[in-house]
Amino acid sequence: MCLKIEEGAIFISDSHDNDKRDGFYRFLQKIDSKEIETSQLFLMGDMFDLLFGGVSYTIKKQQKEIDLLNRLSKKMEIFYFEGNHDFGLKEIFPNIKVFTIESQPVLFSIKDKYILLSHGDKYGDSVHRVYTKLIRNRTILGILNFVDSVFGNFISRRLEEELGRKKICTEIESFEEIIEKKLEKYRVKKGSIIAEGHYHQNRKFRFMDIEYINFSSFACNQSYFIVQLSPDVKFTEKKVRGCDV
Repeated sequence: MCLKIEEGAIFISDSHDNDKRDGFYRFLQKIDSKEIETSQLFLMGDMFDLLFGGVSYTIKKQQKEIDLLNRLSKKMEIFYFEGNHDFGLKEIFPNIKVFTIESQPVLFSIKDKYILLSHGDKYGDSVHRVYTKLIRNRTILGILNFVDSVFGNFISRRLEEELGRKKICTEIESFEEIIEKKLEKYRVKKGSIIAEGHYHQNRKFRFMDIEYINFSSFACNQSYFIVQLSPDVKFTEKKVRGCDV
């Protein structure tokens, strides 16, 4: 039996919180205060620019967000789809349903349809697949954490600087063609929905009888999505004030 998405569920993706960008934390505060209400929260990955389970510096840097998410997870259902910037999270978030890259896409039911959810970075080329496997390896992360700690967190700080300079709010050329080729990797029934983050494109289109949704990046436009089930399944985009940089 697959998991079920409820009316009013909230989806948010790619907030990339860091030292200069804390919109995700402020968004979570609005949920905590019930200014924004929901019983289900779907975090579609890359919620942080840098959060590696087992790497102490990255955890300490995001401690206030971690604490708030853990508090919220005791009051509501939270699903976290690990991305390429945040992974190894199961021990950090014991009450949150965390999905690793290996377990994605994850099948949910939504009204009378099926929907496959993932961060979106799984089906890359062979080099990317090797990289994603190595960087998530516990032994490699342990070595990284040791070396990073010994040298004053030089590695983590350098990564922070590089990621901070990266332009993430750009349009991808031929995006529809890229996704059409990628969807050959999915095993999905006709009439289903595929929804992802990762690309920051805020686009949706149909291939044959499959609906594809790519969520916007919260870091780019402070948008999240609310599920409406009547009369048809719809992800309604909403802007949130006070969460921009």
